Amino acid sequence: MTEQTRLPVGALYQHCDLDGLDFETTADLAEQSAILGQDRALDALRFGVGIQQSGFNLYVLGPPGLGKLTVVRQYLEDKAAEGPAPDDWCYVNNFDDANRPRVLRLPNGMGAQLRQDMQQFVEDLLTAVPAAFESDEYQARIKEIEQEFHERQEQAFSQLKDRAEKEQIALLHTPGGFAFAPMRDGEVISPDDYQKLRESEQQRIEQLVAELQEQLRAILRQVPQWRKETRARVKQLNRDTAMVVVSHEVDELRERYKQQEDVLSCLDAVEKDVVEHVDDFRHEEEGENPLLSALGTARQPSYRRYQVNVLVGHTDSGQAPIIYEDNPTHSNLVGRVEHQAQMGALLTDFTMIKPGALHRANGGYLILDARKVLVQPYAWEALKRALQSREIRIQSLGEMLSLISTVSLEPEPIALDVKVVLMGERLLYYLLCEYDPEFAELFKVAADFDDRMRRDAQSTQLYARLIGTLVRKADLKPFDRGAVARVIERSARMVGDARKLSAHMGQITDLLHEANHWAAQNGHDLVRRDDVQRAIDEQIHRSDRIRERVHEEIHRGTVLIDVSGARVGQVNGLSVMQLGTFMFGQPSRISATVRMGEGDVVDIEREVELGGPIHSKAVMILSSYLGARYAMSKPLSLRASLVFEQSYGMIEGDSASVAELCALLSAAGEVPVKQSLAVTGSINQHGDVQAIGGVNEKIEGFFDVCKARGLSGEQGVIIPESNVEHLMLREDVVEAVDRGEFHVFAVKT
Repeated sequence: MTEQTRLPVGALYQHCDLDGLDFETTADLAEQSAILGQDRALDALRFGVGIQQSGFNLYVLGPPGLGKLTVVRQYLEDKAAEGPAPDDWCYVNNFDDANRPRVLRLPNGMGAQLRQDMQQFVEDLLTAVPAAFESDEYQARIKEIEQEFHERQEQAFSQLKDRAEKEQIALLHTPGGFAFAPMRDGEVISPDDYQKLRESEQQRIEQLVAELQEQLRAILRQVPQWRKETRARVKQLNRDTAMVVVSHEVDELRERYKQQEDVLSCLDAVEKDVVEHVDDFRHEEEGENPLLSALGTARQPSYRRYQVNVLVGHTDSGQAPIIYEDNPTHSNLVGRVEHQAQMGALLTDFTMIKPGALHRANGGYLILDARKVLVQPYAWEALKRALQSREIRIQSLGEMLSLISTVSLEPEPIALDVKVVLMGERLLYYLLCEYDPEFAELFKVAADFDDRMRRDAQSTQLYARLIGTLVRKADLKPFDRGAVARVIERSARMVGDARKLSAHMGQITDLLHEANHWAAQNGHDLVRRDDVQRAIDEQIHRSDRIRERVHEEIHRGTVLIDVSGARVGQVNGLSVMQLGTFMFGQPSRISATVRMGEGDVVDIEREVELGGPIHSKAVMILSSYLGARYAMSKPLSLRASLVFEQSYGMIEGDSASVAELCALLSAAGEVPVKQSLAVTGSINQHGDVQAIGGVNEKIEGFFDVCKARGLSGEQGVIIPESNVEHLMLREDVVEAVDRGEFHVFAVKT
């Protein structure tokens, strides 16, 4: 290899300059309210919130812990105060079809007022209606109608009786009704006396009785009609009396809501229904029948049909709502219709309609976790349907899937005007773009939050202010300059780049809390650098059981790794293992063998299906490099094999391709390779060494093995030169390099 360079100690770790931190503790720092390192995401957020066209909802990309929800909430709260006050939404009874409740859209705060007015309206009627029907005027009219009926009836019977008496016929009341009998001298003659009458006289009497009976039947046929007419007059009187009372109460409400056409229409229907059911208000003092109450037919529930169900009411500041739904089930999004069990049946009405997050966010902003929406059955489809139709239609899953058959409602849909902000990881966003064609039409704005930011003098100062703000918000002990500097350095190590800082505020906040804990344990008034370092060490210790086990197997010789001497066809490669949030490096022996052949390089890992596609690609690039470098004039007459020794799982990635090339060249030329060096790096077809990931963990992994075996001063790691700017090595590694006990080399080709 050419252009090999030994890196100086200063290149292994970029310290935070304490002179650049112009404060003693975080208590001296100003509040950092501006968002750091997210300019692109904030621009997208401003655009997505500002544009009002349909479909321009937002998807906020980024891993958890970046503070996406905090940033979005903070921006929306500032924006919400500028927008118009949201409307109230209410459901009222549909007197034409009770299963289809009507919706009322009212100005901000008017829903609660209407509900209160309608409650007062019912209470007033419960007093005014009985009073009207107990008034002297009403009672006099009732008596007059009833008197007219009795007089009409008595007149008809009086005329019949007078005719009968004139003809010497008596009209008798019997248990079976009415009967006629002949009279003589004002007395009813007996049957024996009747038989003694002449036949002509009997015939005359029978003829008269028949005529009188016909007249009686005519009267009896008219009496029900007269009763019907009397009841109709009473009913009309009741209607007129009720109308006087109800119209007076309703007119007051009409005047109050004269600007609301929908409310006026509702009041017309209420007025008509109250007049038709005025008897419900006349018997309020009577006790309810328990059986009727159990059956749901008692009078008191009938007043519910005049109530107002304020689905969404706004009585606070009047700014646009910002709703975060943590449990976005189907019903929690679009609302639901509840039921009440009565005598084994499930009953419902418009007062049991409950709002969903879309209702509460209507006129404002709805924030949802994309993964939580997608894992809930039918929630994603319900959200898309609402956004596409721009209306909220309440429908239960049981009805949609025909799982239940019971009394339910079909509430009138509500017009939807909401800006939805979905938050989720990048992979989820790309999958939705790929597999759901409707997603791109509904979420046209992507706000991509970066997980890292630039590290320079200015950003370091701002980051220190951010740390101070987090410390104050969490009510922690103040951090001194050294502690802040160590947190900043740890932030760079989190992203594996000395020139970047982590934007993962969740991890930084956790570190601050843990450092505060250890400062308290040590009795410190301020959090110091050693408290932060203790927190970092404890974090690693809690997670590194597997790493210790791997290094123990190497130290005991179970896993074969040489850190001294030289071997042909054998190189120490480096790999990274990630378990949860913990990453660590470990050396792996890479061996190569050569024999006569036609220039093929056999990847044993691939042959047994333990090599991933990227690793297989890297081996093919090696073959191409060897052919271009050594077989330009004649073919290679060898066949080589490559393998990761003692590897029992999948091998993936191209970071071992430089080490594999070294092993191949060593085997082909029978040139021993120093085992005191480990190699990592990717290579292209022209022999250029390319950057790899996890460079810090790889160096530290080999250092730990060498330290356990004993540092000789010859051991070290060869890395790509393009990875130098990523180095943020542990303090013990840097100190060993400074003492000349360990080395880090950088190569380009």
